[in-house]
Amino acid sequence: MTDWMPREHILRPVTEAEREAVKTAQRALGVAETGELDDATKASLRGIQRLLNLPVTGVLDRATAGALERLRPPGLRD
Repeated sequence: MTDWMPREHILRPVTEAEREAVKTAQRALGVAETGELDDATKASLRGIQRLLNLPVTGVLDRATAGALERLRPPGLRD
């Protein structure tokens, strides 16, 4: 369970908590930490979703967040 994911899925971050969740995912993906679901972030999300046999949506959801949490080295965890 990821405590940094405020909702079931984030299509477009609106709240500060959602922007922080996107930044956490971006850190794990190794893309620029903008807090927005920009094209680079969506492409990286699709890539990791494809790699891990998750639904390929490019959306940050709880399943993808959980997978990213398991993949992140301990030094990159908040």
